[in-house]
Amino acid sequence: MIRIRPCTAALTAAAALTAVGTAGPPATAEGTPAEPRGGGAPAAIRTLTDGLTTPWGIAFLPGRTTALVTERNTGVVWKIGPDGRKQKAGTVPNAVWDKETEDKGGLLGVAVSPTWNGTSDQDVFFMETTRQDNRVVRMRFDGTRLSGYTPVLTGIVRDTQLNGGTIAFGPDRYLYVATGDARKGTLAQDKKSLNGKILRITKSGAAAPGNPFGNRVYSYGHRNVQGLAWDKAGRLWSTEIGENRWDELNLIKPGKNYGWPTCEGSCSVAGMTNPKMVWKPDEGGVPAQIAVVDDVLYVSTLKGRRLWRLPLDSTGQDVGTPTAHYNGTYGRLRALAKVPGSRTLWLGTSDRGTGKDLLLRVTVT
Repeated sequence: MIRIRPCTAALTAAAALTAVGTAGPPATAEGTPAEPRGGGAPAAIRTLTDGLTTPWGIAFLPGRTTALVTERNTGVVWKIGPDGRKQKAGTVPNAVWDKETEDKGGLLGVAVSPTWNGTSDQDVFFMETTRQDNRVVRMRFDGTRLSGYTPVLTGIVRDTQLNGGTIAFGPDRYLYVATGDARKGTLAQDKKSLNGKILRITKSGAAAPGNPFGNRVYSYGHRNVQGLAWDKAGRLWSTEIGENRWDELNLIKPGKNYGWPTCEGSCSVAGMTNPKMVWKPDEGGVPAQIAVVDDVLYVSTLKGRRLWRLPLDSTGQDVGTPTAHYNGTYGRLRALAKVPGSRTLWLGTSDRGTGKDLLLRVTVT
């Protein structure tokens, strides 16, 4: 089941493909219906490249349609071009994926410096699970090979699960880091802890100027954020895996408390910020990553095994009726990114086996 908040309408995930238009538009905070905005829909999908092992993160080089793609299990980073040709860029040292991490850690997110040019700026960033912690590290990439290794943010508590892992540079050119609560829910409410948060840092790992609490914390009360993306107006959206009842789509604002572990999904507790939409994990949920094309959010799902299309409403603060695509066709879906300057998404399958995962190219009308 999925539910749009604050609207009272609910659609089952199985019915979402055929029930478009049967529920009324979502309500604004004042209760006035707000019309969803368009932006096309997936029109075609094809395999861009294959032979991957659980691709986790995708980050495009600035001004290019070539990306760095991480493999969670192997620690390998691939350089993949728009024609699907892949070249091994290198590996990230210390990334651990084994029985200890139960497939929830390893080499996770990747972000490329907004001013990367391969010469005077070669900075690329990764989030990895080591034997000691989760950490953000900086390496150099000259356009062909990775080199160097400098930790910039260490000491994020790791566990066999709930390690977060997404990193991305925002429109403000600061690095946003999604961390899990490492199965220690009290850390999510502790504003001095790095866990259960969205952090906002400089390239050196320091707290970015203007953060709401004067430290690295940007928002808190998160269980396991997996996706970060900004819409055209610069609003930050995130996808978050819940525990047993609800997974979440959140509109992130600085200093806000997103409720975990007091709230899972929407609740009426003072001071908590409710999600814009929730999924039941067994009914189309366990959202992984998020991308934006025009005024539409796209969300990949793991257990749900589908790509959700979520149009923003006219306020830009809520979403309209969701539709599902590729339900079960490709298995678990995780890595997701918009190709710069194109109405195209790159979408990665997950957990199909060693060398059996795909990177798919989705064309949006």
